[in-house]
Amino acid sequence: MIFNIVLYEPEIPANTGNIGRTCVAAGARLHLIEPLGFRLNEKEIRRSGMDYWHELDVTRYIDWADFLEKNPGARLYFATTKGRHIYTEVSYEPDCYIVFGKESAGIPEEILAGHPKDCIRIPMMGETRSLNLSNSAAIVLYEALRQNGFAHMKTEGALHRLHWKEQET
Repeated sequence: MIFNIVLYEPEIPANTGNIGRTCVAAGARLHLIEPLGFRLNEKEIRRSGMDYWHELDVTRYIDWADFLEKNPGARLYFATTKGRHIYTEVSYEPDCYIVFGKESAGIPEEILAGHPKDCIRIPMMGETRSLNLSNSAAIVLYEALRQNGFAHMKTEGALHRLHWKEQET
């Protein structure tokens, strides 16, 4: 079971590095739609992605049309403050694609207009414009994983095993 995170024209290398690290931890694929606001070999990517970047399943696309052409029939969800549905109200299928826009402008209106039923949002208080991109990606990705039972993921820590050993004695 694999989920896909799509970053449409990301601008901040540290966000992309953090999202890459989250994808490795979650077993997700990362898709980057150009133009990027940085080079992938920048130290900010390496620093935030730490030593996990080499384990990341990442694909680059020259633009939105290239992404659509190479992923025909992809089940897409669009994370946007303009979304009709709260991100917990939809059912994420394995192999779906969750699309996030660039930090300064989000996903372009012309893309969103073609998918109004597939737009999701993270609730926020007051006049908050948006959350950090890497936080948003983690929130939605882990909801998709939760809905699918965290399949193939380690769900137990050493403390949990220690507690049960203490109970047995």
